[in-house]
Amino acid sequence: MNLFIFLQSQKNLAEEAIDNKKTLSIYNLIMEGGTGGKIIMALLFILLVVAVFIYFERLFAIKAASKVDKNFMSQIKDNVSRGRIDEARMLCAQQTKSAAAKLIQKGISRIGKPLEDIHTAIENAGRLEIYKLEKNVSVLATISGAAPMIGFLGTVIGMILSIFEIANSGGSIDIKTMADGLYTAMTTTVGGLVVGIIAYIAYNHLVVKTNKVVYQMEAQSVEFLDLLNEPI
Repeated sequence: MNLFIFLQSQKNLAEEAIDNKKTLSIYNLIMEGGTGGKIIMALLFILLVVAVFIYFERLFAIKAASKVDKNFMSQIKDNVSRGRIDEARMLCAQQTKSAAAKLIQKGISRIGKPLEDIHTAIENAGRLEIYKLEKNVSVLATISGAAPMIGFLGTVIGMILSIFEIANSGGSIDIKTMADGLYTAMTTTVGGLVVGIIAYIAYNHLVVKTNKVVYQMEAQSVEFLDLLNEPI
């Protein structure tokens, strides 16, 4: 009976030790990180929201700009070769969001002028469309570089606060206080790196998508200029 009581007591002690064991909670680390840590994490969260918003807003805009009817250029060629300029212009106007269609429309509006003038007009319109496609994308690049540095700033602040607490402990080092400070410092670093990585991947993905639209614009512009350069 005594052995059973002893084993039961040991089991209860083990369960109590497990219950009292400190668990790693990101929320607790943030909330216990002091005012500086909370400000840093709040700033990183805002940057994350901004990065995600810009990514999806630009992604949908770029996809819309890349959509064009697969028979668009063949219809343009047919209308222009037959002298139906107004119908060709109306066909371009129907592609309201297509970047390539806007360039062709600009070129059609210059038909009758020297080919060099038409080429220049299309180039200028192309620069404007590229600027629209790249709107706010540079913000993602800024966030991808700034977020890790902000996280490191939080780390330095956490380390300073931890050392300050140790210095004021009267010579006795409180491991718990030191560990909490280090946890908080590392949390801001992790937060900054996570936000930076997300923004960096989003930025590069948008750059690839934008380049595809630019190549599409260039290809259709060259095709249109070749059409105008064909002998009658």
